[in-house]
Amino acid sequence: MRGVTALQRIFSAFPSGSPGAGLLMLRASLGVTLVAHGCACLWGWHDLGLLAWVAGAVAIASGLALVIGYLTPLASVLAGLIIISTMLSWFGSHFSPVFESRVAMDLATSIAVALVCLGPGAFSVDARLFGRREIIISDVSSRPKS
Repeated sequence: MRGVTALQRIFSAFPSGSPGAGLLMLRASLGVTLVAHGCACLWGWHDLGLLAWVAGAVAIASGLALVIGYLTPLASVLAGLIIISTMLSWFGSHFSPVFESRVAMDLATSIAVALVCLGPGAFSVDARLFGRREIIISDVSSRPKS
């Protein structure tokens, strides 16, 4: 079939049940960790530069978006970028004690990549906004003719 393009989907099929609960646990664990990381970063906000302040705010925003499951692929990419930038010490050494070890940063980055690949799951705002819809097509022959 030449000339036919495949349908591109931003989100997954929104699995429910055990897979959906697992995705909720992944989102919540990474999201809460990022909120804690962002709060720790902004604790001494008087001494921070603009870039570190923005990074802390983005960590909190992406963490909250992950917890509720809103725009999960974008929030996961932002989370991964924040974690990698912390790993590379782009924002100074005083940044946050949440990701003290390299192993914790590697695991958090792996969770972020998994969420980009898998999507938010059925227990999310994304599923409510972009999930499956029932399309009802009425029978044309039963319409009255005018």
